[in-house]
Formats: sequence, C-alpha cells, structure tokens
Amino acid sequence: MAGTPAEAERLAAFKRMRRIATGLLVLMAGVFFAARSLEPFHPGWGYLRAFAEAGMVGGLADWFAVTALFRHPLGLPIPHTAIIPRNKDRIGETLAAFLRDNFLIPAVVARRLSRIDVAGAAGRFLTHPSSGEGRMRRGASRLIGDVVEALDQERLGGMVKSALRGQLEKIDVGPMLGQMLGAMIDSKRHLPLISAGIRWAALTLDDNEHLIRAMVHEKSNSILRWTGLDETLANAIVGGLQKLLIDMDGDPDHALRARVEEGLARLAHDLCHDPEMAERVARMKAELLANPAVSDWIGGLWEQGRKALLAAARDPDAAMAGRLGEALSQFGHTLQDDPLLKRQINRFARRAITGTTSAYGDNIVRLVSDTVRGWEARTITDRVETAVGRDLQYIRINGTLVGGLVGVAIHLVDGLV
Repeated sequence: MAGTPAEAERLAAFKRMRRIATGLLVLMAGVFFAARSLEPFHPGWGYLRAFAEAGMVGGLADWFAVTALFRHPLGLPIPHTAIIPRNKDRIGETLAAFLRDNFLIPAVVARRLSRIDVAGAAGRFLTHPSSGEGRMRRGASRLIGDVVEALDQERLGGMVKSALRGQLEKIDVGPMLGQMLGAMIDSKRHLPLISAGIRWAALTLDDNEHLIRAMVHEKSNSILRWTGLDETLANAIVGGLQKLLIDMDGDPDHALRARVEEGLARLAHDLCHDPEMAERVARMKAELLANPAVSDWIGGLWEQGRKALLAAARDPDAAMAGRLGEALSQFGHTLQDDPLLKRQINRFARRAITGTTSAYGDNIVRLVSDTVRGWEARTITDRVETAVGRDLQYIRINGTLVGGLVGVAIHLVDGLV
C-alpha cells in the first residue's frame, strides 16, 4: 500500500529494514553452523558459536513477537497472534477515547489556543499572500474550489435562489423607497433627476411633434381644416409645450418644478406612512418577483457568484489583486497593528473553536472509531505496519545482537565454572 509519496517512502524504508533484519538472522545461522563445525579445532570457535546460537534465538523470538502483532507467524493460527487485525475495533475505540480524553477537552483546547495568535496569522496571510503562508492559501483555495465543484449544483443553487428570493420577499420596499427618496430631497440630489426628466420630455416632444399635429388635425372640424387654423393651433400647442419645458429647465424656481418637488415629497411621505400606498407597493413587488424574468435574473446572480468563487479559488493570486486585494491587504495591516481588534478576534476564535470542540468533540472521536471499524483487517494492518514497521525491525536487529552478546557471556561463565 503506497497511496502517497510519503507512504511509498515509509513502505520502502520498512522493507529495507526488514531485509536487513532477516539477512542478519540468516547470517547468524550460517555463522552458527560454521563455528560448530570448527569448534573442535580451537576453543575460540566456541565463543563464536555461542554468540551465533544466542543471536538466532533472540532474532527468532523477536521475529515471532513482531510478526504476531500483524499476522499469524508462518500462517499458523497460534493463540494471541494477529493481534492488530483481531482487535481493530477495540483499537479504534481506544484511539478515539485517547483523543477525547487528552486532546478534545475544552480546557486543553483553550489553553493551547491561548498561545496562538489567530489574528496575527490572518493579518500576515492577507498582507503577504506570496510568502510561505501562500502555500496554505493556495491549498485552502484548491480545497474550496473542489468542495464547490463537488456540491450538488441543482440542489445548492435552488437553496441559494430560494434564500435570496425569501430575503427579497421579507424586505418592506415601501418605507425603504420612501426613506431613500426623502434623503435625496433633503440633500437636493433629486434636482439633477428633475432636470434630466425635463430634458427627456423636451427630446421626446421634438421626436413626436408630428403625432401632436396629426392628433390636432384629426380632432379639428372641416372649417378649421379649410381655413388652416388646425395647423396654427398645432403650432401653438407644440410651441407652448416647448417654451414651458425650456423655462422649467432654465429656471430652478419655476412653479411647475416646485409642484414636481411637492409631489415627490408627498410620495416619499406616503411610501413611509400610508398603508394603502404600502399595500400597493407590496403588490407590485409580489408581481415583479413572480415575473419569470426576475427568476432568471436571480438564477444568473447565483451562477455568476458561483463562477466568481471558483475563479477566485482556482487563481487566488488574481483574486487578491486589484481593489479587493488592496482592501484585504489594508485589513491585514490593521489586524497586525491594532491590539484591541487583535485581542477581540483571538478571543472570538478561542471561544468559537472551544465551543465547537465541546459541542462536536464526541462526533469527532466517533468518526475516528467508526472509520477504523469500517476498515478491513488487511487495511489497518498495512497502515500500522507501514507506519511503525521500520522501527519494529530495529527490535529484531537489537534482539539478534543483544542475544548474541548474552550467549557469549553465558558461554564465558560456563567455561569459568
């Protein structure tokens, strides 16, 4: 099992140490048989035989102990072997309990977080996105992009659009429009709009002058037509309207402009305080939201937002550029330089994470135990053996060498006695 480069490296190191340990055991066996055959010729070969013999015993004993952790030695169903695969559920529960009792305690989490400057890290992250923390940003961005792409777009889009429509339905449009219009009137920002409306009316009159003349001609009797007075009347109407619009445009104190302003002020008041007007505006809002074009517009907003989020996640450097990047960078400087804001954010982060640990700690450890329980026995055996197998092979090597030294010591004492 070598799913990642790190796992592949650990697996290769484990196999290399296992070959060394097994090779040392085979070497001890060869030395034993050679020394045993040469022992009659010189007493010194007896010490070498004792070293190799005890080394074989120690190496075989440790091989059996290490192998028994993961499988049955030589495939024989010896009792109390294959310990890890037989007890994987209990191992998962024990590991989960260890995490819960030693790491996911609110007091432990709070004490650990008290030494972490969350606001400072966020400030450095926003101020220098291309530094070492940029790797974290790019990793987080890829994760966000993968999550957004993996979500059910139909269901998620429907939820977002329903939420957006629900918020629009909750808005009391009448008072909001009334307050906006009242604020415009108070600050005189409505005057350019009135002037623009007058100019639009003048241009519309010029473009549709022929319609007024045709209407006067149709409404006039035969005498007016015969004498040509209909044309004179039409000219008078058109000229009077043009002069009226020109005077309104040039005179800020024109009486009709004042009437228009009075009408706007009354409209602003009615929008805020007249129940009948509020009901009328609410009905217009409901009809507008029921229009299919508005549904298409809301759907377009969601799709544009999703594409923008994906683009920002896939290219965080571009997302951090421009005005948004400047604003985020400035906020990063503020996070680093403002001690009060930094203290408040760190306190909020500690409370949020500690609260999450307290509320969901059991679910987290249950995830660990359920995951281990769901693994096949072969999977957990391979994972544990790959993780610690290299160190366990050192036990075999040490057992072989230490056993050999003990064998020499016993042989020496036996010779002296």
